[in-house]
Amino acid sequence: MASMLLNSMRSCSVSPSWGFNMFQNIKKTLARPGVKNIVLVEGVRTPFLVSGTTYANLMPHDLGRAALQGLLNRTGIPKDAVDYIVYGTVIQEVKTSNVAREAALGAGFSDKIPAHTVSMACISSNQAMTTAAGLIAAGQSDTIVAGGVEFLSDVPIRHSREMRKIMLSVNKTKTFGQRLGLIGKLRLSHFSPELPAVAEFSTGETMGHSADRLAAAFGVSRAEQDEFAARSHTLAKKAQDSGLLQDVISFKVPGRDIVSKDNGIRPSTMEQMAKLKPAFIKPHGTVTAANSSFLTDGASAVLIMSEEKALAMGFKPKAYLRDFVYVSQDPKDQLLLGPTYATPKVLERAGLSMNDIDVFEFHEAFAGQIMANMKAMESDWFAQTYMGRKSKVGAPPMEKFNLWGGSLSLGHPFGATGCRLVTTVAHRLQKEGGQYGLVAACAAGGQGHAMVIEAYPQ
Repeated sequence: MASMLLNSMRSCSVSPSWGFNMFQNIKKTLARPGVKNIVLVEGVRTPFLVSGTTYANLMPHDLGRAALQGLLNRTGIPKDAVDYIVYGTVIQEVKTSNVAREAALGAGFSDKIPAHTVSMACISSNQAMTTAAGLIAAGQSDTIVAGGVEFLSDVPIRHSREMRKIMLSVNKTKTFGQRLGLIGKLRLSHFSPELPAVAEFSTGETMGHSADRLAAAFGVSRAEQDEFAARSHTLAKKAQDSGLLQDVISFKVPGRDIVSKDNGIRPSTMEQMAKLKPAFIKPHGTVTAANSSFLTDGASAVLIMSEEKALAMGFKPKAYLRDFVYVSQDPKDQLLLGPTYATPKVLERAGLSMNDIDVFEFHEAFAGQIMANMKAMESDWFAQTYMGRKSKVGAPPMEKFNLWGGSLSLGHPFGATGCRLVTTVAHRLQKEGGQYGLVAACAAGGQGHAMVIEAYPQ
C-alpha cells in the first residue's frame, strides 16, 4: 500500500492532453425512461480556512451568504428564479438555527423562496443535495440551491445543567426573596461550562479515538497514515497551484483582507510528521494532528436543476446527479466505515462496477479511516462476515482517488464538505475526460453516503 501511495503521488499531475486521451470508449448513460434528469449546473465554495484564523469574527450565516452570492455571481441566475434553498450544518448557532433562511435573505434571494436547514453530521450538505434531487424528481421544484456551512471558530458553550435550571427558575420568581433563595443554591461546580466535543452521544467516544481503534483493528500503521496524509497535502498543493480548484471563490472578509484560497494545505515530510505525538490514544496511538482533518470554517453552494429547465434557461450543466444511497452501521466499532458499505450499494443501484468509475472522491476524516476503508473493501472476510456479500467490494485504484487533495488538506467544514466532493467530481470528469464519478463519505452516528455522478456531454 505504501508503494501505491508513493507511485500515485508521482503520477497524479494531470495534463490537459492526458485528460482527453484517457476516456476513449463511451459507456452507457444512466438516464432512465420516464425519470427526470437532474443536473449540477454549478458549484462554488468559500476558501476553507483553519478555524480561528481570518473568519474568526464572522457568524455562520456570513459564510453561507458569501457562498450563495458567489453562486449567484457565477451563474447569473435571477434571484427570484430559484424555487427552494436547502442548507446543511452541524454545530448550530442558536441565533440563526435555520441558517439556510438567514443566509439566503442576506444573499439577496427573494423572501418568497422557502429555505430549510438539514443536519446529518459530516454528510449534511450531501443530504441537502439529495433533498433537492428528491424535490425535483417529485415534480415539486425545478431549480434548487443546496449547500452547507460550518463555523467552528465560535461554537455554543453552555452553562452547566444545574446552572441553567437556576437561571430559568429565576425568570419565574416574583419576589426578591425568591430570587435570593435560588441564588443561594448556587455551587462552585455549577459554573463549569459544557464544552462541545466531536464525540458520539451513544458511546461517549470521540471520533479521533474511534479512528485510532479502527486503524488498529485493520492493521493500519502510523507510516501508512502519514504517507496518505502527505499525499493529500501534496496533491492539494499541486491542484491549488495549477488553478484546478475552480470552485473556490474570493471573499472579502469584513474588516480583513480578501481571501481567495484554502489556508490549511501544508505539505510536510515524513520526518516532520513522525515527530508528532498521538492525539487521542496516548502514548501508543497512531492518529495525530498531521494525519487528521483539522477544524475548519467554510461554506459551499450548488445549483441543482432539472435538465429541461437548465437548458431552457441557457445553462450548460456540469454533470448529472444519478443514484445515491445512505447507510448506517454500528457507531461503536464501525463508526467510520460508511464508504465501505455505501459504495457497493450505490454501484448496484446504478448497474455499474468499480471498473466503470473514472473518478473517486472520498471524504478524508482521518488518514487511518481512509486506509481502514481501503482494507475493508479489499477483504473477502469482512465482506462475508459483516456485509453479507460473497466476495470483497474492491478498493478504488489510487490513480483515480482524490487526485486534487481531500479533507485532510483542503479542510473539512462539517456541513459543507459534501458539495465540495460532488463539485470536484464534476470538474475532474471534465478535466480528465471520464464519464462516471463516485462520491463516498462517513459521518458521525455510524452513517454514510455514496452517490454516482455522470459527466455531462461536452
